[in-house]
Amino acid sequence: MSKKFNVITLYSTKQDRSILSIAKQCHEVLMSKGVKVLLDKNLSKISSSGFRVASEQRILKDSDLMISIGGDGTMLNCSRKYGIKGIPVLGINLGNLGFLNDIPPEELTSSLTKILEGEYTEDNRFFLEASLKGEKTIALNEVVIHSGEIAQLIEYDLFINESFVYRQKADGLIISSPTGSTAYSLSGGGPIVHPKVKSIMITPMLPLSLSSSSLLVESESKIRVNLVKGSKKAHISFDSQRTSLLGANEEIHVSKSPSNLKLLHPKGQDFFDACRNKLGWSNE
Repeated sequence: MSKKFNVITLYSTKQDRSILSIAKQCHEVLMSKGVKVLLDKNLSKISSSGFRVASEQRILKDSDLMISIGGDGTMLNCSRKYGIKGIPVLGINLGNLGFLNDIPPEELTSSLTKILEGEYTEDNRFFLEASLKGEKTIALNEVVIHSGEIAQLIEYDLFINESFVYRQKADGLIISSPTGSTAYSLSGGGPIVHPKVKSIMITPMLPLSLSSSSLLVESESKIRVNLVKGSKKAHISFDSQRTSLLGANEEIHVSKSPSNLKLLHPKGQDFFDACRNKLGWSNE
């Protein structure tokens, strides 16, 4: 059943002219439909009477929907900050690929109006949760363990549900959700996975092996990566946005997070539409 949106927050990580223009257009559409509009602090430049910056606490308390304006990087930030707390997210695409952002600027008014009238579909995505030294970090697309340098190998042991899989030397290892299968994992040779397939992808980065390939495991799997003693320094990154240095003999646990992201899409759009449009698949 479609939900009525009374309070909608606009979110972006940038404040350039294109972002501000789209945000103002969103505001006009929303106000014409009687929707109250809040701004994340990153959009402070367009604050005005009746259209003001709200605190994170107020956004979490009052918002029925987040509108992310930008590319997939903006959507990832919005999802980890607000989507993980249960607020649905809708994406307006100002980036290049934009797999998570459905609405192009030229269709903003018509698409947003239809969504406000209840013409949309919901799509639930799970986050990945990485545990390192007792500290947990969330990623929507992928967790990557890597050397941090070009043409430098690290060595690690991989375990799935406490079963030893292999010891491997490679530039790194990409652990991806289905959402991330069209992101960094794809560039590393990983498979494209439909978002409804409950799975986790494990893809080596330039492995020192002729027989190594991606593994697809079910989403409830518990993955453990142990850096082998004497291996060169390694790094861990989350959605390619946050990076930390790993110590020798580090042990990293990755699993499906109990938290989900609710994405909204205009009716009539599906995953294969996005693949055709973003990846240049034939339309014939």
